[in-house]
Amino acid sequence: MAFELPDLPYAHDALAANGMSKETLEYHHDLHHKAYVDNGNKLIAGTEWADRSMEDIITGTYNAGSVAQNGIFNNISQLWNHNQFWEMMGPKGRKMPGALESRLVDAFGSVETFKAEFSAAGVGQFGSGWCWLVADKDGSLKITKTENGVNPLCFGQTALLGCDVWEHSYYIDFRNKRPAYLANFLDKLVNWENVAERLANA
Repeated sequence: MAFELPDLPYAHDALAANGMSKETLEYHHDLHHKAYVDNGNKLIAGTEWADRSMEDIITGTYNAGSVAQNGIFNNISQLWNHNQFWEMMGPKGRKMPGALESRLVDAFGSVETFKAEFSAAGVGQFGSGWCWLVADKDGSLKITKTENGVNPLCFGQTALLGCDVWEHSYYIDFRNKRPAYLANFLDKLVNWENVAERLANA
């Protein structure tokens, strides 16, 4: 079963007014994301992973002791990460649902503190990687950061919100200003309704 590149859930220019340009989405989705799909399919062909789900492949090939993960893990994990990333953003869903706001306040003290800690995780991720809001195994909310393509599935956590801090995600629009990209992501790009739905299903 070959994986396919999913369509964006909105037009390529739908986020331009909010700080993510059509050019970024054309490069990021149409080229980078597609490369993970194509390379992942080639690598799993004829292996024990050929008919397994993305989630099974990620947890089955993750090696916590290896800084440079194997090719199958890298590509399939990045495929999954990007599938989530597009859904976590959108031209709609700007208003944070009350249930989500309450959980964030309970966990972090305030929404502002959550945003500050989330941004700090993304800024502090050395090199390429991701920052996440996750529901841990015990249901508690935590902010984490991961290198390269590593994601919350590797630790038995549920990804509620993730931000790609690889340079290809922000360099066209923000050049080397990762903090500005993260602030813009939280204030203008996140679909909080999607985050709230993930939390409700966690």
